[in-house]
Formats: sequence, structure tokens, C-alpha cells
Amino acid sequence: MASPQSTTGVIIRPLVESDLGEADRIIRLAFSTFLGLPVGDNTRFSDAAMARTRWTADPSAVLAAEHEGKFIASNFAANWGSFGFFGPLTVDPEYWNRGVAQQLLAPTIEIFRHWDMRHLGLYTFSNSPKHLALYQKFAFWPRDLVAIMTGGIGAAPDAASLDTWLFSKSQLDDRAPLLGECREVTDAIFEGLDLEREIIAVATQNLGDTILLREGSRLAGFAVCHSGAGTEAGTGVCYVKFAAVRPDFRASQNFVRLLGAVQNFARSVGAHKIQTGVNLARREAFQEMFARGFRTELQGVAMETGGARSGYNRAGVYILDDWR
Repeated sequence: MASPQSTTGVIIRPLVESDLGEADRIIRLAFSTFLGLPVGDNTRFSDAAMARTRWTADPSAVLAAEHEGKFIASNFAANWGSFGFFGPLTVDPEYWNRGVAQQLLAPTIEIFRHWDMRHLGLYTFSNSPKHLALYQKFAFWPRDLVAIMTGGIGAAPDAASLDTWLFSKSQLDDRAPLLGECREVTDAIFEGLDLEREIIAVATQNLGDTILLREGSRLAGFAVCHSGAGTEAGTGVCYVKFAAVRPDFRASQNFVRLLGAVQNFARSVGAHKIQTGVNLARREAFQEMFARGFRTELQGVAMETGGARSGYNRAGVYILDDWR
């Protein structure tokens, strides 16, 4: 195999709105090429969208690479309070093995330093030594397998027993306190973990909704869901971007309640399947998903910074998330 060639003259800059169409095309082309799908095969993505929704949420967190005036790559950083991750990082296949991804990563790490993150992670292909070696250069090390799971909407649970409501139904004056309650749930799992940006993005862009699970007078958990064309879900899919329950003695029961609420929501928006991710270190969450009929559709690996005990991927944590 020939040695990789470095591409000189690559310019790294913020991605702007006029880049979004090309960014979306390259995301689809890069993944389809890597997975060996026929040119033009769109079965993996359907009418889902990632570039526009993520850029709209925070344009300052998205980088583009261009060469001789041609858009060739992009990378998206996510700010979840004290935790950050990036992806998808995609390069036009014409420029593979020419150092473009590495040139994008250095300024991406600078974005995280500006945000003062405690912990960083990413999702990548577990069967690709090339990807693993690239990210190890930036102090990301492979940890646990990650299952991207899909399941049906199931039978309708007793709505009265769920005690849930939707963020979209709240009054504007109530939203700041609700965001604070969501922050309490995640902070109890990992100090500083905060999904406000994802919740606000879903609300302001009309991407779906955030399900809020009540237990008595306090919030027991929540799930940030995309649904429909033009979101990260696509037509007929309810995509759980993130879900968590408070880490107490009722976490297991509340996780089951939250899954039931997600199924209710999926049914209400006309979805026929639910998709989400779960790190296999969170074994109880994975086992509960499996028991409810969810099956692994795609498997990758989480790469993280820090020591083996850092982060929130551990047994006893009931979180669903997807770092792709």
C-alpha cells in the first residue's frame, strides 16, 4: 500500500451556511464509500439531516476544510457542558489518506479548550485501525463498544402511569427552571454535564421534542428526541439523541418508564421505529434495551480522553446517547 500523501495548501475555516449542501453531500458520500455501499445508495441516511441542524445550533462549533477553493471536509463539535465530543468528521474520498482529517482535528481541540471541557470523546469504527491511530495522536484512546440500536414502538403503555409532559408544551417563563431540572439530573451522573444546547436546538428548530419524566415533585429523567425528515431521525424514525434518569434507587424503574414515554411519543408523531445509542459499559441500560426488543444495528467504539475511570460510561448509569 502506498504511503499517505500530505495535502498542502489546505485552509481550515468556520463552516458557513452556503457550505451546508456540500457538507451534507460529503457526509453521505464518505460514509457510503467506507461502508461499501453503491454510489447514490441513500438507505443509510434516507432524508435525515445532520449538517444543517448542528450548524444552526452553534455555527462557531463547525469547521470546514477547503483546498484550492474546493470544499473538501467538515467537522462538528458538540458542547454538553463539561463534556464534549466531535463528529461526524468527514473528508471527500478524493482526499483520503492525505492528512486532511488531522489538519481539522487540531483546531477542533482548540474549540474544546476554549469551552474548558473536563472530558472529551468520539465515536468511530471499531474495525478501522486507521481511524483509531488517527485519534490516538490527539490523546483519544479506545474504551468500550457502542451499540446503535433500533426497536419498534411497542404496545401503548398506560399514559397515566408515565407522568410525563413535553418541553414544547411549557410556557416560555417555565423553560429556564425546566432546563435547570434537566441539568440537576445529568450533573448527578457527571459533574457539569448539561444538555441545554440540545434541548434548545430541538425546540427552536422544531426537530422533535424533549420528554420530561416526573416523579412526584421532581424531574426523574428526560429524553431529547428528533423525529421526521430534515432532522437527525429521518422519516418514520424517532431518534433519541440523549436520555437520562436520575441516579438513585429508582433509576431502573424510571428508565423503563422513560422508554415507555419515548414509545408513546414515537407513536404520536407517526414513527415506526426508535433509534438510539448506548455505550456497553452501561450494561444495565443495554440489557434493559435488549429486553424490550431493541437490537444492535451498528456497532462502533467510544474513544475518550482521561483515565479509565473518567467520564460517565460505567455500570449503573442509565444514559442513552449517540456521539456520531
